[in-house]
Amino acid sequence: MVHVSDEDCEDSSSHVWLPGARYRPEPPETLARASHFTPHEIKLMYRGFKQECPTGVLDEEAFKNIFSQFFPLGDATQYAHFVFNAVKHKQTGKLNFEEFLDTLSRVARGSRQEKLSWMFALYDVDGDGRISRSEMLSVVRAVYELLGRAAAPPVDKAAAEDHVDRIFHLMDTNADGVVTPDELARWCARDPALLRSLDTLDTVL
Repeated sequence: MVHVSDEDCEDSSSHVWLPGARYRPEPPETLARASHFTPHEIKLMYRGFKQECPTGVLDEEAFKNIFSQFFPLGDATQYAHFVFNAVKHKQTGKLNFEEFLDTLSRVARGSRQEKLSWMFALYDVDGDGRISRSEMLSVVRAVYELLGRAAAPPVDKAAAEDHVDRIFHLMDTNADGVVTPDELARWCARDPALLRSLDTLDTVL
């Protein structure tokens, strides 16, 4: 078991990791109060995180390498890029343990609204608060590449585009060419399976 002591924690007044500095997370008890995990679970996750990332922060390439280990039958590169883009620190372009934990907490055990927020951030690739058809298509294609040989039946490029066209048309209720957070929420209320699919991540922890 890893002990995340006060010596492993940053000054609580500083939450921005600076290049060249060794990142130290808050104590597990503090992190537990801000997440849906117990201190024990957080210690276990921190042990794995530190094994893969001794400096305490991940860049995109390191994140892709870790992510790809969970999907050996497909190509996780592009999907990992979109996930990292959604969760990275906007100033540093890197991912620390607290941000990693926050994402897992929201996706695996969060409320309906937290899961919706995560899903929207994933598909809103450029971060402008709207999901375009091209953004949705890029992420869906990345999902198919991620699944690789595990996809049944195999999905080709044309099928992915047809799928996105059909779903995007249904989500974009005012036909303005973009999907807003409210439109996504209304669609997920009609099709709860979209959110239930995220719950499978809880079994990994």
